[in-house]
Amino acid sequence: MCALESQIHVLDGGFSTQLHKHVSEPIDGTPLWSASFLHTNPNAVINTHLDFLRAGADVLKTNTYQASVGGFIKYLGLNREESYQLIKTAINLARSACSFHATEVGSSADTHKVLIAGAVGPYGTSLHDCSEYTGNYVEHVSPKEMVDWHRPRIRALVEAGADILAFETIPAQSEAEALAELLKEFPEQKAWLSFSCKDEVHTSHGENFQHVARRCWEINPSQLVAVGVNCVSPKYVSSLLMGINKDRQHSPIPLIVYPNSGESYDQEKGWTDSDKCCPIENYVEEWLNLGVTYIGGCCRIYAADIVRIKEKVNKWRPETKSTESNWSV
Repeated sequence: MCALESQIHVLDGGFSTQLHKHVSEPIDGTPLWSASFLHTNPNAVINTHLDFLRAGADVLKTNTYQASVGGFIKYLGLNREESYQLIKTAINLARSACSFHATEVGSSADTHKVLIAGAVGPYGTSLHDCSEYTGNYVEHVSPKEMVDWHRPRIRALVEAGADILAFETIPAQSEAEALAELLKEFPEQKAWLSFSCKDEVHTSHGENFQHVARRCWEINPSQLVAVGVNCVSPKYVSSLLMGINKDRQHSPIPLIVYPNSGESYDQEKGWTDSDKCCPIENYVEEWLNLGVTYIGGCCRIYAADIVRIKEKVNKWRPETKSTESNWSV
C-alpha cells in the first residue's frame, strides 16, 4: 500500500486536461469525458498519470471522476459486472504508472510513496448538463438516490485498494453530508471532501461553504483527512478558506485545495478567458500560509503547472518542519 511522508501533499492536475497530450479523440463535453479511455485507451491513462508523477505529484487521482456503472453500461455497451470491474481497473492503471515511475527513478513502488486517490465526482456528472457546477439536482434527487448511485463506484474503488477516496467537486450540502455518512459503510477507508464553489463565500448550490465544510467534518472526523475546494477559480480560494479554523486552534480541520486555472467552460465555446488568468503557482504561498496541506490543480492545470506548484511548495516548506504525515493508510 502506498503512503506519504511529506506534510504538504502535492496532488496531480486536471486529468482530462493532460490526457489531451496523449489522445486525438474528443474528451471535453462527451458523456463520459476522460473515463471512457479506461476502456478504449488504457495506455494513454497510464501515460497521463506518469506525466504528473514526473512533474512531482505524490498523490494521483484515478480517472474515475465521471465513472459510474450506469454510465459505462449506457455509453460503452458493457454489462454491469464489466462496468464494475472497469472502475476497479482505474486503480490498477494508476499503480502501474507508480511502478513504472519508481523504476525510472530507481526506487521500489513501496519506498517511492505515492498515494492513489479514488476519484468520486458528484451525482451531477451523470446528468451531462454541467449541473455539478450548480447542484440544482439536489432539489429533486433525494440523498438516498444519490447514495445508491455512489455506493457501487465507491465499493469498486475500495475493493481495488484505493489508499484514499477523493469526494470532489461536490456542489451542495445535501450530497456532501450524504457522502460523509456513506463513508461510514467503509470504516477502514479514508477520504477527503472537496467542494465546487461559485464565489468567495458559497458552494455552487448557494450554501455557506465554511458552515457546510465544518458540518461535514463533524459528521465523520475519523475518516475524513481534509476538507476544501476544487475546480474553483483560484481568486476565490483564500476568501473561502480564511477563518475556517478560527475557533479550532487546537483541532484544525486539514485543508485541501486544487482549483482550476480560472478559465470558464462554455458548452458551446469550450474553455474561455485564458488571457485573464493569473498563474496558479502565484497563489501557492498564500494558501500554504492559510494552513493548506493538500495542494494541486483541476481543470486546465497541466503537468507543467504541477512542476511549478511543487517548486513553490519546496521553497516554502521549512527544513525543520516535521516530515510525518498527519494520517496514515
